[in-house]
Amino acid sequence: MSDVASGPDAAGFPYRLVATDLDGTLLRTDDTVSARTRDALAAVTAAGAAHIVVTGRAVPWTRHVLDDLGYDGLAVCGQGAQVYHAGEHRLLTSVTLDRQLAGVALAKIEAETGPLYLAASRDGLDGEVLVGPGYEVGGKLPAMPFTDAQDLWSAPLNKIYIQHPTLTDDELAEVARRTAGGFVTVVMAGAGVVELLPLGLSKATGLSLAARRLKLRAADTIAFGDMPNDLPMFAWAARGVAMANAHAELKAVADEVTSSNDEDGIAVVLERLLGES
Repeated sequence: MSDVASGPDAAGFPYRLVATDLDGTLLRTDDTVSARTRDALAAVTAAGAAHIVVTGRAVPWTRHVLDDLGYDGLAVCGQGAQVYHAGEHRLLTSVTLDRQLAGVALAKIEAETGPLYLAASRDGLDGEVLVGPGYEVGGKLPAMPFTDAQDLWSAPLNKIYIQHPTLTDDELAEVARRTAGGFVTVVMAGAGVVELLPLGLSKATGLSLAARRLKLRAADTIAFGDMPNDLPMFAWAARGVAMANAHAELKAVADEVTSSNDEDGIAVVLERLLGES
């Protein structure tokens, strides 16, 4: 998959940049990408458009997926914190969390919710994800357990993950924004995934940086996503397409709702646009 648009017309394809979220969007529930979706993305890149993966996962949790896809372009990882060159296995930009502010934010949230279950993503190409007692990691993603809270703060972080024993994800995210939104950005990125990020960071931040490297703009971009953390990306892009399995908050602002991630929703839209061009 190419990372550079080859011409201004993109052979009639109406967008020069296709930005896709990963989990719940490009990936099916079995963590694979269908042959139909691979073919559709290959067709739009052959038509001259660029494809950028934009994911909440940090690079260490993303790299194996990109390698399996044969993806050699730019990827935006860590909710916009990292711009990664997949073909060169190189981190181009990275934003880290102010650990002092994050500590204050956690204290403010826990003052209202009681103790939280915590995990954290360390910065870097090989940054580990630290997981504390009670925190549940979905799927088979690699993580390193910790029991001493000091370990959480011993190295630079991209983000902190929080879970609560009784609050829903939406409830926890709402409390976190209300109590700590002046210190960190709070996003809900999936089931059991509420994150504290550097203040002001979003997927749109990283996507705009990656697009600029390709000399592309928001007006050139169609974006696909499924969760509230994709809201800034939809606001930035010319067109936002929500999956059928998307959170209601994202569907409410989407320009279009396509089929689910298990029903080739990205391919359905790209094939139609290719057919119209």
